[in-house]
Amino acid sequence: MTLLENKANPFQPMQVLCVDLDRPLPDLSCRSNFSSSQAWILVRLHSHALGELDVEIPKNGLTGEDLALQIWKKLETPIQDHLAKDNVFLQGPLHQAGLDEASPPACLRIREDLLQEYPLVSVVIATRDRLGSLQPCLSSILASDYPNFEVIVVDNAPRSEETARFMRSAFASSTNVRYLREDIPGLAIAHNRALPELKGEIVAFTDDDVLVDRNWLTSLVMNFQQDPMTGCVTGMILPYELETAPQFWIEQFGGFGKGYKRIVYDLKEKRSHDILFPYSAGRFGSGANMAFRTSVLTSLGGFDGALGAGTLAKGGDDLAIFFDVIASGSRLVYEPDALIYHKHRRDYAGLADQAYGYGVGLSAFLMRTIIKYPGRLVDMCSRFPAGLRHLLDPRSQKNRRKKGDYPRELTRLERKGFIKGLFAYLQSRRHLQKLKTRLSKAQKRLSPGFLYPSSKDLSK
Repeated sequence: MTLLENKANPFQPMQVLCVDLDRPLPDLSCRSNFSSSQAWILVRLHSHALGELDVEIPKNGLTGEDLALQIWKKLETPIQDHLAKDNVFLQGPLHQAGLDEASPPACLRIREDLLQEYPLVSVVIATRDRLGSLQPCLSSILASDYPNFEVIVVDNAPRSEETARFMRSAFASSTNVRYLREDIPGLAIAHNRALPELKGEIVAFTDDDVLVDRNWLTSLVMNFQQDPMTGCVTGMILPYELETAPQFWIEQFGGFGKGYKRIVYDLKEKRSHDILFPYSAGRFGSGANMAFRTSVLTSLGGFDGALGAGTLAKGGDDLAIFFDVIASGSRLVYEPDALIYHKHRRDYAGLADQAYGYGVGLSAFLMRTIIKYPGRLVDMCSRFPAGLRHLLDPRSQKNRRKKGDYPRELTRLERKGFIKGLFAYLQSRRHLQKLKTRLSKAQKRLSPGFLYPSSKDLSK
């Protein structure tokens, strides 16, 4: 029996759907060749994410009225809570017609008041030889309902000129889409390449394998507008599809979303009661969906180039910058309404590599924290037993979502990676310095701009 064959819990593909309650609810169709099929549904109201539910769609389909009843049964409390904030009180259950209102609800009026000014947002996408996923990602960003943004694509150590040719062809005349190249591999290095080029007061980062919701930038910016102490905002990351068992296991592993409650973190009034705070930076969000006040990010020196995908540390760059934001005295906000959809890896080999990389990145981040903040060593050591329980205890918040069909090998790989990461960060720092020295010597022998063509090069 292979890892993808578990007779006790056979995996069945699930449709991934989004249902907005301020519109009529759709009838759902069963997938062909199935006696019934499953659907995973995100439920929203006024662009606010309320929660999720799994539904079974019979062979003859599920009517919108039946869907409304299932949503009401699972999410009545968050629906009523949201409506109460809008001074609306619903009598009776939800129906297929939805919750359309004659006048704009209070929550949307508040959003309009907060966004009387639209600060420029710079959206940065690092990519490497994945034009097939970059193109739809760009399309989703350009379809955003936010009116004032630019996009910067950073081509990171490409093995071909395919992305450069596409950008030159598609955006040569564009004033708000730019192309940069960075020849030192590493996600954090690529992100740092964009920092000197930013025009925006706010900078948002996402990956080239996601699709963003139309309301993504608006939801991020609102949090910066609400509180001048906010230095970073992260958002919810949902699966784009659940077609294979490895994609489902990523969600059991913890997924990328951090729940449906907006949470504010800082070291004072909003300090978390979690014993691992603020070292449990993974709970703050993920690097595929994060935004910063540009002045805060630059004052912190940007990202640690020895961390992140493409380095020996494999990850941890997002954890480190989240920690830096909190440690600097700024606030970090997790905003579930800032939605993106991530294309999880479909194959087991890719997931296994990802699980190992998570372990490496986590301990690499912790090693980096000790080196950068030596005064925190005693405090970190006092949290070590709790951290060990969090990593190893099957009942911990980290592990309890894993079901019976979750491969034990993935857990072993993550723990193996955790041990490796303690040394990988130091190795990555040395390796990065060697790369910089080598490329600096090479650059002196080449014409200026070879390594880092600017947006102006698109017109050549």
